[in-house]
Amino acid sequence: ATALCATLKEHVVALIQAIQFRKKHKDLQLVLCSDTEKEEIYGLDGEEMWHADFSQEKGVMTMPDFADPFSYVEGTYENAVANAEVCKQSLAVFVEGTKSPAEPKVAPQTSIYSKSDVELGARNTLICHITGFYPARVGVQWTRNDVKVTSEASLSRHYVTDDGTFNLISTLSFTPKQGDIYTCTVEHVALDRPLTKTWGENVQDTLPSVGPAVFCGVGLAAGLLGVAAGTFFLVKGNNCN
Repeated sequence: ATALCATLKEHVVALIQAIQFRKKHKDLQLVLCSDTEKEEIYGLDGEEMWHADFSQEKGVMTMPDFADPFSYVEGTYENAVANAEVCKQSLAVFVEGTKSPAEPKVAPQTSIYSKSDVELGARNTLICHITGFYPARVGVQWTRNDVKVTSEASLSRHYVTDDGTFNLISTLSFTPKQGDIYTCTVEHVALDRPLTKTWGENVQDTLPSVGPAVFCGVGLAAGLLGVAAGTFFLVKGNNCN
């Protein structure tokens, strides 16, 4: 009887643990297109896992290096090509049927911070995080002490969120010096005026970096996809355990 009770107790504990760690995940397939652009993305829980690179004619995994190895089945890119054609045909029908409705506009939010804790004279990276905007067209300008340094900066690809808005990250390598002032200015059709964030002036008073926390789970890919007006969405969302 004692052994039976102990066995039952172990099963109950295992069942409770299984219930506690059970979590719902959201799987996402997103197809976007316009007259001139196209995109297909697969994601999980709001993070991009794969996208179709139509210029290179291949699929690209965008998960971070520390994630468990994973790949999509053969033919996923070819399906993306077919989906893009269907999207463009559907877009043409939609535009004709609705007489080209006004495009929705959502203004971006921005923040600027260093990737690593700041040390004077030590190479670092400034990050301009641009979130929650629509449509996808956005301009990003950098300055150092009022001198334009945009040509030295880089842009990530657009990341699409669950609500259909976009996130984007621009980075600028720099060597911190006392008194230097950097700005990241964002221009977007939903803004009344350019949105500027400033970093610097007194480097020693700068807060510690929040970069590692923001970048955790995000795989950056090079290149910027400028999605033209009239973007059409085909979204498939599934809840899976």
